[in-house]
Amino acid sequence: MVLDTHTHAWGPPSPDRPWVNGAIAAAVDGFDVSAVYTADRLLGDMDRNGVDEAVVVGYPICDWRDNSYTLEAVESSDRLYGVVMVDPFADGAADRLRECMAVDGVVGVRLGAACPYDRMWETFDPGVTWLRDAVEETEFWDAAVETDAAVQILCDHRQLDQALDLLDAYPELTYLFDHFAHAGPGVPLDEGTLARFEDVAAYDNAAVKVSEVVHRSEEGFPYADMHDHVRWFLEQFGRERVVWGSDYPNVSDVATYGEARHWLRHVETLSAADREWLLGRSFREHVGVA
Repeated sequence: MVLDTHTHAWGPPSPDRPWVNGAIAAAVDGFDVSAVYTADRLLGDMDRNGVDEAVVVGYPICDWRDNSYTLEAVESSDRLYGVVMVDPFADGAADRLRECMAVDGVVGVRLGAACPYDRMWETFDPGVTWLRDAVEETEFWDAAVETDAAVQILCDHRQLDQALDLLDAYPELTYLFDHFAHAGPGVPLDEGTLARFEDVAAYDNAAVKVSEVVHRSEEGFPYADMHDHVRWFLEQFGRERVVWGSDYPNVSDVATYGEARHWLRHVETLSAADREWLLGRSFREHVGVA
């Protein structure tokens, strides 16, 4: 079964759920999908592209801490899992995480460590360091351990030292690193900042996601300039901890779901068994879903 570990869906704006993130709303205008991309539309695209199940990652077109649509999507279909977004510094953050994780199908929480804290999910800045401060929010992390929440981190490769602080502090948790840690084809694999993934790989509870390849690559389908990155991650983590995700429809500005789905077929040296792991089995076993 193919499981897309990184998709998005959102509902229409409403008085209770206004679209407040102007940067995201402007980006949606350039997508090759409906401006309102619901869970039903996602399921239809999955069916047309041979995807059995998917993880809906909270999409911050509304207030980024508003997980209501993600929770609705998960509750509406047994084919969808959810990853929510919670502010670890906020009052009541631990209880909010517990509430979200109590919804059947929610598997974890995402941290936008590559975003400035005061402009969360509006822009990226690899120089921000708030993730290191978040390590001290022990009540939040205790709740994550208690609820077995997977921790999905979007950080830049230049921020991996901060992420390693978190792994050191909470080795009981399960971690996933999104989108090649924003490393493009020009970032060296075996030296410098990206090479810190060698240290991350030493933690058996950490996995890396070869997701959003469409925006990392400087080429068109099948994004051959990123294939060495896939092979390098497999060398470091093993196929059991390398996870594919499309990031659809966030990549629909330049790619179809079919392109985001099928590019792994073209990565030389990957066996059929490797692809089976990357296309679902690695996530299921790493996160612990049936």
